[in-house]
Amino acid sequence: MNKMFPYTKKIIIFGLILLFTLVISACEKVVDGGEEPVKKLYEVSPYVTAGNKSKLLDKGNDVTTSFDENSAGIKLSLNPEITYQTMDGFGAAMTESSAYLLMNLDSNKRAEVMESLFGKEEGISLSFVRIAMGASDFSLDNFTYNDTVDNQPDLELTNFSIERDEAYVIPILKEAKLLNDELLIMGTPWSAPAWMKDNLNLNGGKLKTNYHDTYANYFVKFIDAYQAHGLNIYAVTPQNEPLHQTSGYPSMYMLPDQQSNLIVSMGEAFESNDIDTLIMAYDHNWDRMDYPISVINSDAYDYVAGTALHGYGGNVKDTQRVVNAFPEKGVWFTEISGGLWATNFADNMTWNMENIFMGSINLSAKGVLMWNIALDQNNGPKNGGCTNCRGVLTVNTETDVITKNEEYYIIGHFSKFVRKGALRIDAQSNNANLITSAFKNPDGSIVVVVHNKTNSQLNFQLNIHESNVSYQIPAKGTISFVLNELA
Repeated sequence: MNKMFPYTKKIIIFGLILLFTLVISACEKVVDGGEEPVKKLYEVSPYVTAGNKSKLLDKGNDVTTSFDENSAGIKLSLNPEITYQTMDGFGAAMTESSAYLLMNLDSNKRAEVMESLFGKEEGISLSFVRIAMGASDFSLDNFTYNDTVDNQPDLELTNFSIERDEAYVIPILKEAKLLNDELLIMGTPWSAPAWMKDNLNLNGGKLKTNYHDTYANYFVKFIDAYQAHGLNIYAVTPQNEPLHQTSGYPSMYMLPDQQSNLIVSMGEAFESNDIDTLIMAYDHNWDRMDYPISVINSDAYDYVAGTALHGYGGNVKDTQRVVNAFPEKGVWFTEISGGLWATNFADNMTWNMENIFMGSINLSAKGVLMWNIALDQNNGPKNGGCTNCRGVLTVNTETDVITKNEEYYIIGHFSKFVRKGALRIDAQSNNANLITSAFKNPDGSIVVVVHNKTNSQLNFQLNIHESNVSYQIPAKGTISFVLNELA
């Protein structure tokens, strides 16, 4: 009998015990969520707006997170390792009315106002604008880029010209682009040229089906003409609010099957001309999600980047329908306006945060845009349509006073801090009255936007990577936190 056997047996038994211990340890890690939690400390910079307007995007004192545990109270927990959609940006519409008002300011005043809108240091760094391809209800009058005498057809689009935009819209966009080189521009027509329509009028009516290819080339010429000015068109939609037509301002009715066919023509024309501009479907309210679902679920599928949405009907939660149907496609929120029907600053902050910004963003929106960047003291210039809409800014043409409305601060809490290409990250609140969206910028900084829906100040704790910081948020208040990891 081998005298070494008892020792060998002991070694084997010890090895088995060690192996069993390692397996149990590994299993415990799996049960606990895998690897040991990452622990990091952050410098936190807060920017605060109070519902009573005592603070308006005011910079607070920097604070630092700590590893002190406090399990009680309201918590907002961030997990930068769980990521969602890539963000494009935030902004509003540079209608002809808005551009006209800005261009007619004294040059020094205009520089100041443009810095406040698009500047990265002193301003809110608007990064996404929507323009009307031709007239809208906020232009100086009716026009398109290819109007003809007596509505004579122009199949070769020889009369095409963006000269009208060269007076106000293009110069102001160039100034904006100089202030923010990340600026994205999307174009939307309110109407095709009248000679392409069944009623031979810009107001109301439908696009004749035999003009699909011609109209697709109209988009090509628009994109090329803007490119010649150094302005890239990031995206277009085939039609603003296609389920609405009116005799009161430029509009055009377009059912889903026609939009699908038009998008196919547009997509083929873009491919033939090496154009990479995105095509977004729909561009209308939440309440008819069957429309974009029908368009995407057609021959237009390969040409559609996703869905553009407005918030004048339905509920933001309806966004989930198109996200569930086509999770691989994008979503953008492209229009909502403030107005004289709602003048309470605090309540407007809450509604927009809950429904338009955090509401849309947390349901996959890659960008959020509001309506007019600037309107005058009479809510114009108007070209029919809304008589009491409010601009992001109010430009008083009699006194030259510029008023920053709540929409300015609502947008600014996102646009000033969230960079193009940021990823939305997981953010969870354990209290329904404290709502949030959070992002990881390309430079690694973390941005958290928090809103308090209540009429009372709330105390809460912000948690990230096992560290935390306690903070107070004012009644109906909003805070944008910028977090930078400490070495």
